[in-house]
Amino acid sequence: MTKTELLRQQREQRRQEKLKAERERLEGMRVYERQYRERGTLCGIDEVGRGPLAGPVVAGAVILPEDCEILYLNDSKKLSEKKRELLYDEIMEKAIAVGIGAVSPERIDEINILQATYEAMRIAISRLSVRPDLLLNDAVTIPQVDIPQVPIIKGDAKSVSIAAASIIAKVTRDRMMVQYEDLYPGYEFASNKGYGSARHIAALKEIGPCPIHRRSFIKNFTGDAEK
Repeated sequence: MTKTELLRQQREQRRQEKLKAERERLEGMRVYERQYRERGTLCGIDEVGRGPLAGPVVAGAVILPEDCEILYLNDSKKLSEKKRELLYDEIMEKAIAVGIGAVSPERIDEINILQATYEAMRIAISRLSVRPDLLLNDAVTIPQVDIPQVPIIKGDAKSVSIAAASIIAKVTRDRMMVQYEDLYPGYEFASNKGYGSARHIAALKEIGPCPIHRRSFIKNFTGDAEK
C-alpha cells in the first residue's frame, strides 16, 4: 500500500468514526421521541427572539417522521449560521409538517414578551398541516392549547423534534432581521439580529428607535422610547 493510499484509508476511517459518533449522539436525542412514540404524532416546539431589543419573537413547530435522520441536528445556538441554513433546508425537505409563528414588536409591547411567546407558539401550531397528538416543548407549557404537552428543560439540546423547531425558528427570524437591515439601516440588524450589541445601543442613543424596536425593552437606552 502506498503512502497516499494509507492516508486515504486513514481519512476514511476517521470519517466513519465521526459518523458513528454523530449517529450515537443523535440516538441520545431521540429519548423523548421513543418514550412518547405510542402517544401518536409528536411535534417539537421552540422559539427565538425573547431577548432582543428589536424585531419579532418567532416560534417553530416541527413534526418529523419516526426515526428521521438529520445529521448534526442540535440546539440552534450551538450551530454556525452556515450549518443552520443547511439544516433548515433539510428539515423543510424531510419534515411531515412545519409551522411558523411570529409576533410583532407592537404586540410584544402590548401583552409582554412571555405572552407574545405563547402566542407565537400557538400560531405555529395552528399552521401545521397535520394535527399532532403530543407537543414536546422547550421548557414551557403553552396556555390555551388543547393538545397534551410535555415541557422539557433545555429541550432543544435533548430532543431532535425540539432542535428542529429551534433551527426553523432561528433561521426564519434571522432572515427577517437581515431584511429589516435594508429597511432600517444604521442599527446593524443583519449582524446583531436585534440584540443589544454595542453598535445597536449606540445607534439607539444617536438616532433613536425605529418602527421595529420594542418600546418596553429600550427605556434604558433612549428618552424617546415611549414616543
